[in-house]
Parts: sequence; structure tokens; C-alpha cells
Amino acid sequence: MNRRKFIKMTSAGSLAIAAGPAVWSIHASDWEERPCPFETYRKGRTMVPIVKVTPDDGYYIHTFYDECPWSPDGRYLLVTRLPYQKKKPRWGDTAEICLIDLSGQTIRKIYETRAWSFQLGANAQWSDVSSRYVYINDLINNVPVCVRIDITSGKILAYAGPKYDISPNGQWVAGPNLNYVNITQYGYSLPDPPSGIPHQLKKSQMDTEGLWLTDLQTNEKKLLASMNDLYRQCIPEDQNFYKDGVYYAFHTKFNSQSSRIMQVFRCLFNGEGRHASLFTLDTDGNNIVQCLSRNKWNQKAELGGSGNHPNWHPDGDHIIMNTIPTWQGYKNMRFSMFKHDGSEFQVLSEKHLGSGHPRVDPQTKYLIADAYRKQTYVTKNDEIPIRFIDLASDREYTLCTISNDVGNKGKMYSDEGGSQFKLDPHPTWNRNYSEVCFNGAPEGKRQVFIADIASIVN
Repeated sequence: MNRRKFIKMTSAGSLAIAAGPAVWSIHASDWEERPCPFETYRKGRTMVPIVKVTPDDGYYIHTFYDECPWSPDGRYLLVTRLPYQKKKPRWGDTAEICLIDLSGQTIRKIYETRAWSFQLGANAQWSDVSSRYVYINDLINNVPVCVRIDITSGKILAYAGPKYDISPNGQWVAGPNLNYVNITQYGYSLPDPPSGIPHQLKKSQMDTEGLWLTDLQTNEKKLLASMNDLYRQCIPEDQNFYKDGVYYAFHTKFNSQSSRIMQVFRCLFNGEGRHASLFTLDTDGNNIVQCLSRNKWNQKAELGGSGNHPNWHPDGDHIIMNTIPTWQGYKNMRFSMFKHDGSEFQVLSEKHLGSGHPRVDPQTKYLIADAYRKQTYVTKNDEIPIRFIDLASDREYTLCTISNDVGNKGKMYSDEGGSQFKLDPHPTWNRNYSEVCFNGAPEGKRQVFIADIASIVN
């Protein structure tokens, strides 16, 4: 048998050699650890101590607001070093996956990938069960798949399916076909293909594309739920609205128990629109529920904006999201919570308006969020606040404000496409809820910061 059939190339030009059924072993390079001294951010002028933990030699971000960049043992922080900013990502360019040693204040590159974007970076993640493995996406023969990096041995494996999220128990990765993400929103998967035009699905693919799940033990990849499987569980009003559109899966997220998946559903007509709604389903593909209808998601606020940014509550049973609950008499954005089946809807704060990317602690006592520049009801002097809300007392504090302007006069998008001018702070908790990690660009360059909030939580 011709050995060439069993050798492929990664995006960074390394050999990928067959190690099992659709599993590819990739040669790892050795990269040296180098000093990365932390710098205090606005010493004495922030509510809590804050340090910049990334060096000035590039453009860095952590993954996303609902992912913990700290390793389970707390030693490392996982970041992506982007190749540039202020221009659209180009097919073939690579980003670097880096580990920051928080005690030694050093940084080390552990991989290069062509599967990156400005919002998620390389979507680098840990599972909750091991500080040894990092999971990202890469391209094997131009197909986006999950890659596991063993930071101890340097061994690297590539699997059969793509990853938008990894289950906390480390058993599965799940997500849509990443080739089709840019058509609904830039920044969450890959650069556009060489044509520069995002791939689009066809109506005829609604039974063959959707939510993919890959078992990391067996490397079995399967279509857990097709787009039509989701569509058929819509309420009648949404089925009627969506029937002539083309459906796309966007954010895919496991709950903390690895028992259910949250899936954002979008619908385009003639390649335009989003018209989002929200689903949850079991990890075996059963019990598909449309937990937030298109109408409830897309209500408009008087101050601007509509529903956005659902993510799992740490309890794994509820969802946290910004909504405009006009059906309960509200006229503007609110931090909201509801069960995975859509029941028990409630507003978390009567006093403080919703914004940005909200997350809560396990007791729903504290909430953190950022904001968009256009949300002028919370932004301060064109800087983005890192909001901290004590939900028990309904009091809000500002951990700090930070610039997110990386060019284009603060406008997030350009006519070129892409999200090269967009930088969301995406504040996210560490594993014991005593620190908050976020992005910023106080000097016009993407960097990562950590706020120590141990003194204000109990």
C-alpha cells in the first residue's frame, strides 16, 4: 500500500502521519520558554489589582468569555498570539498557541495553526479533567479538525471532527462544520477560503450538515443533529418563518455535567440575516428543545440591541443571556436566566441593564460582564467597563475600564469583511472565581489582563 496515502500536512507544514482510524499524529517542534514579566495596569487607579500578563511582542487574546483559560491546576493561562491586526485574516496565515506560566511569568509557544480568527483566536481550550492536554482546531489537508496537544510530552494528535467546544469530562468535542461559520458572523472559526468569499450551505444540505460530535476515545465522528432535526423542533410560528431559509449552527456549548449541549440556530435568506433562536439537546442527540424562540431572542431594545450571548450557568441546568423581555414589560436589555427547556425565565437585576458578555458564579451571587462601545449607557469615556455586579444587593462596581480600540476609529467592522477591528474584553472567571481574565488594547495592541477579585468575593 502506498505510504503517501497515509501522510498528510498540517496547516503549518508539519507532517501528519496516520496513528489510527482517522487519527493523525503530528510532529511537534520544540519551542523555548522565555521571560514574560507581568505589568501592573493603572496602578492605584483600579478597584482591584490588575496585571497585563502578555508580552509586547505581538497581539494576544484568550479564547472566549464562557471558557476558562486557566489550566485545571491553575498553573498556566492559555492564549493565542495572532499574526497581525487591522486586516482581514488570510487563508494560509498561522497563529500561535501559547502557554503563560503564571508563577514563573514565562511564555512558551506550543503549536501553530491556520485555523484561527479574531474573536476566538484558535479556540484553544482545556477540558476540566487534565492540565496536560490543550485542544484547538487546525487544518489537515484543508479540512478543519480538532487537535490535541500534550504539553508534557509534545505529542500531538488530530481527530476526525471539528471542535467548537470540548465537553468538561474530556470525552467529546462538538460543533458545526467550521467552513460555514463566517457566512453568519466573522471571527469564530477560520479565515475565508482563498476566494475570499465565505462558504454557504444549500437548502439540500439541511439533512447532512448540522451539529457534529466526535468521541475522543474512539474517534467516531457523527452528525448528532442535522439542521432539519433542529428546525422540526421549532414552535409552529418559527417553522413557518424559517421554512424557506437556509439554516446554520453557530455557538455550540456543553453544560458542566457534559450531559447537554446548547446550540445557537441561525437562518439566512438569500445569504443574509441571522434570525437566531436557541436549542438544547442531550449528548446522545435526544430531547431537542427550542428553549428560546426567534421572537423572544430578537426583541429590540429602546436603547439599541437585541438578545445575545447565551451561555450555560455553572449549574448546567440554566442558561444566562442578555434579552429584551418585552413579554414581561421590559423595554431594554436585561441580564436573564432560564432553564434549558425554556421554563423559569427571570431577570437577574431590576436595577442594572444588560450589556456585553455576562457570566455568573455557581451561586448566582455575582455577575461579570463587559460592554460594547455603542452601549453608551454603561461605557465610560469611550472605554469599556469590566462590570462586577453583586446580585444579592443589586449593587454594581467597575473593576476597571479599558480601551478596546485597535484602529478604524473604534468601528468594529470594515467593508473588507472580517472582524479585524473588533476586540471584545470577554471577561471570564478562573476556576475558583477569585480572578477575572479579559482582553484589552490600552496602547492599541491586543493584550490579556488578569484582575484579582479575591478581596471583593466571599
